Amino acid sequence: MLNGRPDRPFLDSWLRRTRKQLAPSGRLSELALILDRQEGGGVEHWSRWLRGVLDGEIVPTLDELTGIDLLLARPAPGAASSEAEGKLLF
Repeated sequence: MLNGRPDRPFLDSWLRRTRKQLAPSGRLSELALILDRQEGGGVEHWSRWLRGVLDGEIVPTLDELTGIDLLLARPAPGAASSEAEGKLLF
């Protein structure tokens, strides 16, 4: 039986993982701000676009998926310096 939806296991697993990463309050807005700084278009545009992607209304390209993954994988600005300080002590 066909469900009318294309089989996209990679996209489905990416969506589950990304929804979890953006679940904490402010993460989606933070990502929208970063995308605005890099690409332009306004924070509201990127917030709507990200919500559309997460809700399955917009299907992103592979380049957009990997770009978002790269942004989400970056360490927080203060995390790298505090981690390095901890290593200096040992």
